[in-house]
Amino acid sequence: MVASIPSAALSGVDAYRVDVEIDVAGGLPQYCVVGLAATSIKEGVSRIRAALRQVERDLPARRITVNLAPADRRKDGAAFDLPIALGLLCQEGVKRPELLAGLLILGELGLDGTVRPVRGVLAAAALARSEGLRGVLVPHACAAEAAAVDGIEVYAATHLGDVLRALEGEGELARYVGVPGPARVVRAHADFRDVRGQRLARRAVEIAVAGGHNVLLYGPPGAGKTMICSRLPSILPAMTRDEAIEVTRIHSAAGLAPGDGLVASRPFRAPHHSCSVPALVGGGLPLRPGEISLAHRGVLFLDELPEFQRSAIEALRQPLEDRAVRIVRAHASAVMPASFLLAASANPCPCGWFGASARSCTCTPGMIERYRARLSGPVLDRIDLQVRVSDVSVEELRAREEGESSLAIRERVSEARARQAQRLEAYGFLVNAELDAVTARATCRLTADAESVLLRLATRRVGMTARAIDRVVRIARTIADLEGADDVRASAVREAATYRLLDVEPLADPRRVLRAMSATDAPVCEGVAGEGAAGAGEGAAGADVGAAAEAG
Repeated sequence: MVASIPSAALSGVDAYRVDVEIDVAGGLPQYCVVGLAATSIKEGVSRIRAALRQVERDLPARRITVNLAPADRRKDGAAFDLPIALGLLCQEGVKRPELLAGLLILGELGLDGTVRPVRGVLAAAALARSEGLRGVLVPHACAAEAAAVDGIEVYAATHLGDVLRALEGEGELARYVGVPGPARVVRAHADFRDVRGQRLARRAVEIAVAGGHNVLLYGPPGAGKTMICSRLPSILPAMTRDEAIEVTRIHSAAGLAPGDGLVASRPFRAPHHSCSVPALVGGGLPLRPGEISLAHRGVLFLDELPEFQRSAIEALRQPLEDRAVRIVRAHASAVMPASFLLAASANPCPCGWFGASARSCTCTPGMIERYRARLSGPVLDRIDLQVRVSDVSVEELRAREEGESSLAIRERVSEARARQAQRLEAYGFLVNAELDAVTARATCRLTADAESVLLRLATRRVGMTARAIDRVVRIARTIADLEGADDVRASAVREAATYRLLDVEPLADPRRVLRAMSATDAPVCEGVAGEGAAGAGEGAAGADVGAAAEAG
């Protein structure tokens, strides 16, 4: 008789069912694992033998065949130790094997019989529910993670002996009770009140977080680019339960789950510029999520973006557009979620001082052009807000007056996101940055004046592509959400256009670009929405640039 125990393996961030079939037959003692098992699974015989000895059992001295079905998909990891060991115990005879009926089982065994945590428990629990199984038996350290899935029973195993005693009728399987939820408090982070000056950059970052838009800050060293981006976690709104489950599922697949339940705060990933393409977008053997998936529903911060490998930067094109990454390899393929906010910083040239007032640039024109060419047009076209960060004066640095606090900004951001969630619920989106063209037309209502401004922007030669025009509309919709307005006004479109002027000349000063584009006088914008309350005093000057683009 063959014992069959349901288990699961990971492909990217999703789990698929694996039936662990065990046959113990007569013949010379042999242990054979078939079904495209990796070395880590085949080595499990040593762990299983030692764990069985700890509960006064032994590996049968017969011909043991373990089949991992389906046999045409590669399996990896040590999560099959526990189901194999329990299958062997059932084959040798226990009083209550029916206790394991309908349970999907995962767990790594230590040499002392302890059941150790494994990756992908949340995805496996979701698989068990979709397969119609009654529950899961998982390591105790992962039980809180599995309990996030409703509609299934969760049993926790601390030691192989505990499970064996239940199978022998000396107790019951330990049922895990309690459904964890994401914490609604934000961890302590550096505060935006420490930032001096840079009101336009702070305004752009607030808009970016409120609508989930990508943002690039460029300027000379020491201007505050990294300082501003590192404070993004302090203004990120709390995650909903559904978002927390999505994030935990990805982190669990990468072996980064917290262990006490769901991930509590939005991810903030900041890889070094030496990061490889597979580490950034995912891959490897077996397939694992990369930094862009680990930043799902959070922020991916790429400091000194031009210093990253060109191939790594270009690999961001499809994820930035589709909010998912499709990895195809010879041995496997997977689709992983990657709906993240890209925050990046860049210097205008290799030495960093091009266009700065503090020092003179020492780069040749050829060096500057090669440096700028590291950021291709298609990549820049997918970055919604592109803001020049200028030097901060000594007076601003030494001023006693603090900037606006992260708490005040986060309250506005949370209110804006709540408006978006209510408006977009029927369409299946969460933030404005995720909208497709059809949904954007249905939900981003522009006033007649705003439509006129957008039309002039689209027809004038300001270097904007069709994609850029769509993104201007989405940014303007987010600005209106921060104002609490139902319709998008002309001032919001003008301000949104301000942040797209890098389309004209990458990493250039928008004001200098506009002066070169047109010698006509530019109309002055009536003001920036949210000025004062949003800390956008300098944003009015930026809106003048947007009005100039409209007239250009």
